[in-house]
Amino acid sequence: MASTIDYGNLMHRAMRGLIQQVLTNVQKDGLPGQHHFFITFDTMHPDVEIADWLSDRYPGEMTVVIQHWFDNLDVTNEGFTITLNFGDNPETLYIPYDAIKTFVDPSVEFGLRFETQDDEDDADLAEVAEAPMDEMVEPDDDNDTPKEAEVVSLDQFRK
Repeated sequence: MASTIDYGNLMHRAMRGLIQQVLTNVQKDGLPGQHHFFITFDTMHPDVEIADWLSDRYPGEMTVVIQHWFDNLDVTNEGFTITLNFGDNPETLYIPYDAIKTFVDPSVEFGLRFETQDDEDDADLAEVAEAPMDEMVEPDDDNDTPKEAEVVSLDQFRK
């Protein structure tokens, strides 16, 4: 039996379960209303599967947008596969949940950010956050201008 409760890993698992449930619902019913997602992930994660030209162009991390057009969304317990359009060039990506750094739905000002040991001394601390959208992606047109974000840190609840 462990001598401490690993809250960081428990939170990560719960938040990844939330992402899995949301994507499972989208797979089944499509995106409801104005919902859309910005998902930033580690392109160097050993289980990520993307085209070579994408990993060359985005050697550390990449943000994808699931909004107007996507195809072949397949959600599993470990990650998801999706086909997205990159300049009229459809590409299939496999993104494991462990590779996700941020998951944001700006239509409702909701987001999750995963911290790692490299990012912070307190390993695996998860923050519920609305990431600054202008740093993540450039909107496709003026109607998709992202909203400003508020970060809520779990640090305030630590003892």
